[in-house]
Amino acid sequence: MLKKRKRGGPGEINAGSMADIAFLLLIFFLVTTTMDTDVGILRLLPPIVEDMTPPDKVKQRNIYEVLVNDADQLLVEGQPMDIKDLREGAKEFMTNPGNSEDLPERTLVSRAECEQQVANFRSYVAQAQNETDKQNYQKQLEKWEDKLNAVKLLGDYKELPGAAVISLQTGSKTSYDMYVQVQNELEAAVRELRDELSKEKFGKKYTELSDIKEDEKNMIRAIRMVYPQRISEAEPVDVTQKAN
Repeated sequence: MLKKRKRGGPGEINAGSMADIAFLLLIFFLVTTTMDTDVGILRLLPPIVEDMTPPDKVKQRNIYEVLVNDADQLLVEGQPMDIKDLREGAKEFMTNPGNSEDLPERTLVSRAECEQQVANFRSYVAQAQNETDKQNYQKQLEKWEDKLNAVKLLGDYKELPGAAVISLQTGSKTSYDMYVQVQNELEAAVRELRDELSKEKFGKKYTELSDIKEDEKNMIRAIRMVYPQRISEAEPVDVTQKAN
């Protein structure tokens, strides 16, 4: 008589050495694996400067600081000034007739330079590799074309640096009447300079030119290239300083 075989599960696996094998594999990968390292650009940072030197006078020469305090007193370049002298002071700032180192340095714009720059930037626009460069070159081209137009109408002229600006600051308690007077004097300074140049070159004042006529429109643009109106107005602050 045949005996039935006993049904049982598979035999047990001896896992006693598995931990040793895993440890050996871990050691193997740690020894043979190459770890990536970050690569950066080596830069030497400037040392900390404890004693800051005052700003360069060359930069300050391009800013005409006009301050009206809370007592409606006028301070120009840190010095008291009567309102009736403000117009001439602003005109002197924009023209620098004596080539003073305290006023903006005006540079000569010549026809030869303008024609060369126009040709250069036309070439740059045509050869631009991307739209961003093309737009930047186009802006420079338009600027030099405006200068060339001015030279053709006015002859070689001296221009103010791009950073030259009249900076107006009022106090929080400055009267509206004083604010309007100062604004009027500053705008009148620019207007008079434009009128004088236009009268000299075109035989009529700048304020008499019409932007409807194409030829006079070009005249207006040329005059503005020589005497731009750059009046920067800051937010009113609490200015209690008194003029002596």
